[in-house]
Order: sequence, then C-alpha cells, then structure tokens
Amino acid sequence: MDDEMKSEIIRAKGGSHEAFVNLIKPLELQLYNTARSIVKKDEDCADALQETILKAYQSLETLEQPAFFKTWLFRILINECNMILRRRSQVITVDHVQDIHHSTPNVCESMDLHDAVYRLEEVSRTIVILHYFRDLPLRQVAEMLDLSEGAVKTRLHRARNTLYEWLADYCERKIKV
Repeated sequence: MDDEMKSEIIRAKGGSHEAFVNLIKPLELQLYNTARSIVKKDEDCADALQETILKAYQSLETLEQPAFFKTWLFRILINECNMILRRRSQVITVDHVQDIHHSTPNVCESMDLHDAVYRLEEVSRTIVILHYFRDLPLRQVAEMLDLSEGAVKTRLHRARNTLYEWLADYCERKIKV
C-alpha cells in the first residue's frame, strides 16, 4: 500500500467524505465484478455494493490497520453477498414451486458448472468464486475470509471433489439418455 492511500484512509477516518470516495472509486469495478460473480443478478449486485459502501463508511473507524483496507472492504462485500443469497434462498416464488412440481425428480438434470458452484455451502462457494472466477490467490482469499491458508486449501479441495461428483454424475446420465 502506498503512502497516498494510507493518508486517504487517515483522512477518511477523520471524517473526510472526499477521501472515502477517493478510496472506493478505484475499487468499484473489482467490487462489482466480485459481487456479480457471487450473486449473479444486477439488482442484487447493486444492493450488495450499496450496503457494503454504507457499512464501510459507517464503520471505518473500526479499521485498525490501513494496509488491510481493501481486504476489509471485500470481506464486507462478501458478507453482504452471502446475506443476499441466504435471503433469496428463503423466498420461494410461485413460478419456482410450479417448476419443481412439473420437473423430473432429478434436480441435477440440467446442472452446469455455475449452478453446481451455487449449490455448494456458503464458505466453499465463496472460496471457489474468489479463487477461480475472480482469480484471487489463495493467500488473499484466506485474508478476506479470515481463515488460514490451509483451511482455504482444504475447503477448495473438498469443493472440487463435490463438484466433480455432481458434474460427473450429471455427464454420465446425459450420455445414457
């Protein structure tokens, strides 16, 4: 982190709105792309970004080490995205109920990689998205999620095995049809 960014963080913590905007502006595209890869829908992306920026602004004084600003901000974003996904999973639309009722008993019939990733448990899904879809190194993923690098590697390994099982099973069924 350069000295200019550190001074902007200090100014923002002191109450400068302009300094906070200067910190967020260069990260907007990365934040959007990360949110988009997690929540998929543009309206959910906008909600996640808005809540992230608001929460970051309101709790900037809790940031102890300016060097971790970006990691701290992305952790807030990931938590917001996961909260949106949890809320979305609790809401079942009438169309979805009709689709389930009329579909075959096999849920994985039309599963592709993205669908499979979104069926993973929350932490594993986030790790896969950040590492493979956003091309972040495992060390940075571990920092963002406040996990050890070993834990991230283990979860990533388990997620890959789960995805392989789901997708291999799907491919075998597809060939037999």
